[in-house]
Amino acid sequence: MKVAIYARYSSDNQRDASIADQFRMCRLHSEKQGWTIVEEYSDHAISGASLLRPGVQALISDAARGRFDLVLAEAMDRLSRDQEDIAGLFKRMSYSDVKIFTLSEGEVSHLHVGLKGTMNALFLKDLADKTRRGQRGRVEAGKSGGGNAYGYDVVKKLDGNGEPIRGDRTINEAQAEVVRRIFRDYAAGKSAKTIAFALNREGIPAPSGGDWGFSTINGNPKRGNGILNNEMYVGKIVWNRQRFVKDPDTGKRQARPNPEEEWVIQDVPELRILDDELWETVKARQAKNRLARDENGRAEVATVNRRRRPKYLFSGLTKCACCGGGYSAISATLIGCSTARNKGTCDNRVNIRRDELESRVLNALRTRLVDPALFARFCEVFTQEVNRLRMDGRAEIAAAEAESEKIDRELSKLLTAIKSGGPIEAIVDDMKRLEARKAELTAFLATTDDPPPLLHPSMAQLYRSRVQGLYDALQDQNEEKRTEAADIIRTLVEDIVLTPVDGKVEIDVRGDLAGILTLSVQTKNPAGRAGSSQVKMVAGAGFEPAAFRL
Repeated sequence: MKVAIYARYSSDNQRDASIADQFRMCRLHSEKQGWTIVEEYSDHAISGASLLRPGVQALISDAARGRFDLVLAEAMDRLSRDQEDIAGLFKRMSYSDVKIFTLSEGEVSHLHVGLKGTMNALFLKDLADKTRRGQRGRVEAGKSGGGNAYGYDVVKKLDGNGEPIRGDRTINEAQAEVVRRIFRDYAAGKSAKTIAFALNREGIPAPSGGDWGFSTINGNPKRGNGILNNEMYVGKIVWNRQRFVKDPDTGKRQARPNPEEEWVIQDVPELRILDDELWETVKARQAKNRLARDENGRAEVATVNRRRRPKYLFSGLTKCACCGGGYSAISATLIGCSTARNKGTCDNRVNIRRDELESRVLNALRTRLVDPALFARFCEVFTQEVNRLRMDGRAEIAAAEAESEKIDRELSKLLTAIKSGGPIEAIVDDMKRLEARKAELTAFLATTDDPPPLLHPSMAQLYRSRVQGLYDALQDQNEEKRTEAADIIRTLVEDIVLTPVDGKVEIDVRGDLAGILTLSVQTKNPAGRAGSSQVKMVAGAGFEPAAFRL
């Protein structure tokens, strides 16, 4: 019996030793049962409310490949506490002929999945309710409900039983002075961006420890985040302003605003940093700015949980060579380095017209990215390596097939010997040995992967003709065709690096070879291709193909 062990601890049990303890107990059980441990998987300080964990994902992947026959864990809640996830995991393991066994429940069946899954889900809900009750109690006692805000330090004290007293805060005078400065500068008419630039120039660390950005200062007034919206600065703790729900597709938490009547507001005058007059002046200017944006037709639109297509053809793919930050719009026609514009910590002030960037990159994709001579050489080397792997793999397959045929002949001879009155015990032992070996060979042949496809140098021309077709589709009047073509073109690009040189911008286009090859060998939309490739093709320094990078 080949066994895989899985262990996990969550944020409510922050102890790496917990993983070691779980592994030790599972190893002891495996030894008693005579099982062979082939792999151990673990997730550290990750909640069991989602399957989006690297350890459990690797476990699922290897189970599908037939690496083991059984998954062993301390308890079902180590695998997952979510009803849907534990049922899905059980279904995947069953499909792969892999059993689940835990030290607490024994062999997991459909009954365990139903009952324990429900109990674990109720545990999560009860834990969340208890946590919120505790937070509410601390807030009503004038303490912080959780986390820490810029301008304050956490007070670490123990009660009479040696347990930590949670929620106490004290003012950090150095940070409090920065908060007052931000409010005074904003009230005086300075923009959040100007304030962030000044703080970065003086080397004042941001709340996260890095550089200040305008969003750190502006935040979101509706959610109460950002320096300018933290009501603790005027001696008020506001709790339960929002709640979080888990996106079932991504497993990530999404914020949802709560009705104002559900907010819990508690006065904490000892934590006041600002006077009411300065606070109200800033609030009045924020309201005025929001009104001005509304009048210009640029009011903020809520984007919570909204998935949108990229606004422009290469949105999110452009990077600054100087700082690694992205390029974004600085006007209706120009794009520039976001870090230089928003934080002032990058010296790249060279901008480029968006239409010029798109034109040059599309030209690179059509004519320069896949050079026929370079691609022909790549195909030659790739084909040689694939053929070598094919031969090695084929030799193993041929040997297994030949041995399997030989076993069939030997089994036939043994049956004949039994009929002739030969020594039955010795013959039966031989038959068992041969049948076991044949089962191994059958399993090997059943799980052998098909050899990879060969490439041909003419794929370079085929790629170019198809990119030309996509380029023509971008000019089509049909919006659906334009959108589909844009989505496919984006799959061909890994990133676009913009480098300022003598007041102009040099563009390096790094292509995703997985997308390029998919486009070359398929006629359908490759945008939804599964998997990815680490192989990259680069067109730089004027768009001459530079190299393949493996």
